[in-house]
Amino acid sequence: MSQEDYLLANQPSELERLQVQSRVWEPAGRQLLSKVDGGSGGRALDLGCGALGWLRILSEWVGPSGQIVGTDIDEGLLDAARSFLRAEGISNVELVVDDLFETKLEPQSFDLVHARYVIAPLGRGHEQVATYRRLVRRGGSLVLEEWDLGSWHFNPPAPAAERLIGLLREIFAALGGEAGRGLPELLREIGIEEPAIDAHVIALEPGHPYLRLPLQFSVALESRLLEKLSDDELASLRREAEAELAAPGRWGTTFTLIQSWGRVEA
Repeated sequence: MSQEDYLLANQPSELERLQVQSRVWEPAGRQLLSKVDGGSGGRALDLGCGALGWLRILSEWVGPSGQIVGTDIDEGLLDAARSFLRAEGISNVELVVDDLFETKLEPQSFDLVHARYVIAPLGRGHEQVATYRRLVRRGGSLVLEEWDLGSWHFNPPAPAAERLIGLLREIFAALGGEAGRGLPELLREIGIEEPAIDAHVIALEPGHPYLRLPLQFSVALESRLLEKLSDDELASLRREAEAELAAPGRWGTTFTLIQSWGRVEA
């Protein structure tokens, strides 16, 4: 798989988006990990970690005697992750450029495998989850996180920003769609009989950087949007959305983060 095969790879907006995204969703990740046994001294994998992902919270989960591996296809994003880890003094993380579909990682070598927001942009969920399963040790855990866009709104309404969201929904629907809703079934297909499930929506106060997510996506997915809009139409829509999201008092709710996880049979 090349970077171009991943819908959001190798775009100027991705570094900023991924860094903000990781910080926004870290509390939900910590909450989930508090329910998973066996962290201390373990070995965990964050697939598609980008510029941060779960690297920090997994490092805390396994402790100083454990090891984390983070993978991505984008060396630039891994460079940003290395800078972050150095600044934070996190030393138990190894970062590796790796192609999920031709992975060089050793099978059954991780106590926990985590992947977030990689099914919808790739649209190969069954194949992806089968690969994740091969990397988990017997008795280890597989954790998946994907989105459901139904809760993604602004208050008061922001018509241009919400039109962008509608266009983005169409783009992702052509691939993995609302991938979050299908996570439990994907886990059942690989033998996890009773996957746990949780969901999180965050209220974003006026001025929060994550309110700008539709605009960031519009840069990363510009070529796809230009299949639906002219250059002028897209530029006008962005200007209108920018003004809406900067308006005093406008707040929003995120898309729903859906988490599903379970233990691989020992």
